[in-house]
Amino acid sequence: MTTTTLAVLVPLLPFLGATAGLLLGRTAPGFVRPLAVLPTLTALALAVLVAVRQGGGGGAQAVDAATRLTPTGSVPIELALHLDGFAVLTAVVVGVVASCVQIYSTGYLRDDPRYPSYAALVSLFTSAMLLVVYSGDLMVLLVGWEIMGICSYFLVGHYWETPEARAASLKAFLVTKLGDVPFLIGLFALAADAGTFRITGILGAVSAGAIDHPTVVALLLLAGVAGKSAQFPLHTWLPDAMAGPTPVSALIHAATMVAAGVYFVARLLPLFAASAVAMTVLAVMAALTMVGSALAALAQDDIKRVLAYSTIGQLGYMSGALAVGDRGAAVFHLLSHGAFKALLFLAAGVIIHAAGTNSLTAMSRMSGLARRVPDAYWTTTIALLALAAIPPFAGFFSKEAVLVAAEHTALGDRDIAPAGAGWIVLVSGLLTALLTAAYATRLWLLAFRGRGAEAPSHGREPLVMNAVLWVLALPSLAFGLAAYVLDDWLDGNPLTPTVTTAVLSTGIALIGGLLTYAAWRHLTARAARFPAAAAAGTPAGPAVPSVAVTGQGAPGAVPEAESAIGPRPVSEPAASEAMAITAAPPPATTAATDPGHLLLGPLYRHAAVGFHLDAVYSALFVRPVLAAASLVRFLDREVVDTYVRGAGLTTRLLGTLVRRAQTGNVQTYLSVLLAGSVVLAVTAVVLATVNAGS
Repeated sequence: MTTTTLAVLVPLLPFLGATAGLLLGRTAPGFVRPLAVLPTLTALALAVLVAVRQGGGGGAQAVDAATRLTPTGSVPIELALHLDGFAVLTAVVVGVVASCVQIYSTGYLRDDPRYPSYAALVSLFTSAMLLVVYSGDLMVLLVGWEIMGICSYFLVGHYWETPEARAASLKAFLVTKLGDVPFLIGLFALAADAGTFRITGILGAVSAGAIDHPTVVALLLLAGVAGKSAQFPLHTWLPDAMAGPTPVSALIHAATMVAAGVYFVARLLPLFAASAVAMTVLAVMAALTMVGSALAALAQDDIKRVLAYSTIGQLGYMSGALAVGDRGAAVFHLLSHGAFKALLFLAAGVIIHAAGTNSLTAMSRMSGLARRVPDAYWTTTIALLALAAIPPFAGFFSKEAVLVAAEHTALGDRDIAPAGAGWIVLVSGLLTALLTAAYATRLWLLAFRGRGAEAPSHGREPLVMNAVLWVLALPSLAFGLAAYVLDDWLDGNPLTPTVTTAVLSTGIALIGGLLTYAAWRHLTARAARFPAAAAAGTPAGPAVPSVAVTGQGAPGAVPEAESAIGPRPVSEPAASEAMAITAAPPPATTAATDPGHLLLGPLYRHAAVGFHLDAVYSALFVRPVLAAASLVRFLDREVVDTYVRGAGLTTRLLGTLVRRAQTGNVQTYLSVLLAGSVVLAVTAVVLATVNAGS
């Protein structure tokens, strides 16, 4: 087979698997798991083969192929493939993560009656992302872009019985659609200027200066990117999306959907680089995203919400690399992040599975997990070291690539972006490195060294789940070494760290980790010496209940409804008990040992609710829309319906009068006829007299 044929099969196989899984889910349930796993694994193998054949290194030329879909009468739409180093490497990572998620889910959701539809949606999700990665036409890319949005709606709302899951899925859909509207307008404006939807044609038009309004187009496209990749200010949907099953979180955060926006900007980076305003806006957006999400992560009690804010921050790093004009560093961090973030979420799923209920998603309630789930303990430790960018783990090399690119731009060594954008990304990136190490250390301490009440054991988790963790631990350990061989695949810019940034950022990260550890030790010792004070509240004031645990604070903050999973089904009373447990605030003695309180001080309560951004949106948008809806409802019921009811009442009264007039008496009819004739005659005489007098 040719490379083009193999590339077509890569997104097609998961799509066929999803279709077959939906058709056979009820009639032949035994085929559901093979149809979920085998097409995705085959697509992964083909993606690896496409990458080998494409040979992105050594100046290899991109593979382009296209066929006209249908005459449009204006700008043509083509089923086009564009296979360069970025595309083939990203497709391999998508395949790896999707395959691990599908295999993991066979154990995680083995007792879930809706597993067939879940597996089919995951396969469709994977197919859509692969279509985005390989597509060489923006309209075809948009198809995959929108399919991912639809799939996320259903997957986040998998536990639709709970109002939290329904609210989270609706919020994810609406917020991303809010960004998709200007995104679609930007695509049409771009195609109108370039005369084509083909990516190669658009890049050619950009280089020729044929785009009339690059700033306007770039800003419109950035709105869609901010929504899909959860960048400030459209990032609020991602933490709430934790209401979905944990494997879905791993898929969305590591390899699909949120990565699509970053990948899109990387493909069209020359368009954004044509506008200094757009690059500056992208840099500011990345800086606010990085720092704000890291502060919020430091105040979360739910382990999955910590990881969600972590994803937002790491996506900020990728956007920062794009803002300084280095798409190689951005995609390299995307690939590295895909491995260790998928590992973190799937390890969190093992923790939830080990407890059999949702109660252990709150870190303040965790105890004894290092002993009970040793595989999750060691693999989570590896992934957190990668997240904190400690050498020689994967995150160190990819994060350093971003900081080196920002340094070069700030010092004027590269002129693709304004120097101011370089300084913004560099300073915010170093500050985020400090905060990332702090919340990673806090997560590890609270999750595996916590003092919470130990939950009852529900048996050992399935072997397949632990196996997937160790598979993902390997790239989390060693993928960073790819920095020495992947630069030719990713634009040719060096991806290796420099001594200055490596020492500076690693030192900052170590300071963040050590400060968090010192704060934890101090608070733990204080709680041991003064148990009464610890029971009364935290060092920074009264205990602040977790947003995710209590379901209060930011609108849509949700606990995960995963009570019906585990080595044995959880009964409805047990599930209700778990929800009752998670509805309670964290134990005061445990909250008093949370280093986040001490590190953030009075900022803690604001960071815990995402700096009230949801409340701002509620005041600016939700309440006015609801008020307008109430006004429209009032006008419809009290004004429009009044006319409708009046018209009906008038007709009914006329009918009543006419009905009463039909007496059946002939003398009455003749009398009325005679009276009417007299009235007409008199009227005619009067009118004639008036006309004659005038």
